[in-house]
Amino acid sequence: MTVRTDPHLALVRPVQPLTPEGCQECLLLGSPWVHLRLCLTCGHVGCCDSSPNRHARRHAAADGHPIVASLEPGEDWRWCFAHEAFV
Repeated sequence: MTVRTDPHLALVRPVQPLTPEGCQECLLLGSPWVHLRLCLTCGHVGCCDSSPNRHARRHAAADGHPIVASLEPGEDWRWCFAHEAFV
């Protein structure tokens, strides 16, 4: 995995998951998800691109918060949706 410097890292803040029990939108819709992603700007929890609704990507585009971290146990990585790259 190649990790790069990204100007969007300036948007990263100390956050707590707003909905640690699951994807914020999927919980409201009663929809399933595959994996969870944590927005590192505001704490939004969204579902991954393998999930039917791709809420993490939608949140990044709508709110301008491109950096997410995996919320999956044993995973420790961050992704920039704007650059489609690990950061």
